[in-house]
Amino acid sequence: MKTVLKIAGVLVVLLLVAAAAGLGYLYYAFPNVPVTSSYRIEATPERLARGKYLNDHVVGCTTCHTERDWTKFSGPVKPERLGAGGEAFNLGPAGMLYSSNITPAALGSWTDGELLRAVTNGVSQDGTPLFPLMPYPHFGAMAEDDVQAVLAHVRSLKPVESASIPERKLSFPLNLIVRTMPAAAAHQPQPSAQDPIAYGRYMTRISLCSDCHTPIDDRGTPLPGMEFAGGMEFVETGYRVRSANITPDADTGIGSWTEQQFIDKFKAFENTTPATLGDSERRQNTVMPITAYAGMTREDLAAIYAFLRSQKPVVNRVNRFPDAPTTK
Repeated sequence: MKTVLKIAGVLVVLLLVAAAAGLGYLYYAFPNVPVTSSYRIEATPERLARGKYLNDHVVGCTTCHTERDWTKFSGPVKPERLGAGGEAFNLGPAGMLYSSNITPAALGSWTDGELLRAVTNGVSQDGTPLFPLMPYPHFGAMAEDDVQAVLAHVRSLKPVESASIPERKLSFPLNLIVRTMPAAAAHQPQPSAQDPIAYGRYMTRISLCSDCHTPIDDRGTPLPGMEFAGGMEFVETGYRVRSANITPDADTGIGSWTEQQFIDKFKAFENTTPATLGDSERRQNTVMPITAYAGMTREDLAAIYAFLRSQKPVVNRVNRFPDAPTTK
């Protein structure tokens, strides 16, 4: 019996040593994405204008990195806190994330190469791997000219100091898996607008439509065959709200919508002041910053529509506002 216990003890020690070695290797070897120290961003007037358009109406850096006012329709950002971070993102069982300050008050010591690595590769200045709620897999495939435009705009933000932002909380084993997620960027050229589906695919990707309109499992992995089918649940408004099905299914998606109806859905909110909502209205609020997307050009919205209509129709009827009062 003593021999068996000794053998068991040795095996336990060996397993612990192996686990410690594996953990040490994981922290030593990952993330493995170096900084391009010579990288420079020239803030030309044309680049700043393009960056402002992309930020304000497409990629939404300041939408995620600013606290939003959920008492108003679509949760507009608090302008006095633009870019200062602190917005909370509830990942359910996976954990909790908080957006960081991206104004020069926080990024002033960052080199252009470090900023590029964070946005397109997913590694912070201090080597911390970012969770891909920060959509670096998409930005890493964005045209490099557009990336430079966005970063030039971010550099131009007014410095805003922020109070202590809570540390992120990722559940095991996601807190270890996240170290393997960052990867080198593979920038693709912007397709010609003359090819509406290819250009629409590009615009759909960088405006992050799939990130909110594709349901995921409890580890954050998109469900196979459900791309753009809606049903992802959010609680940021204070109530449960689920994303819509935007596949071309005629009954449960946007298959019956014309291009004009799709564009008008967004343009109806252009240059409007978001209304303050009562409690019952807040139960039917949206996390989608449609008042920001409303400033997208009609050509870009039409391209997104063309691409979405080219996708596989998925039957998925979504109860978008499960906490809304029921009518009898």
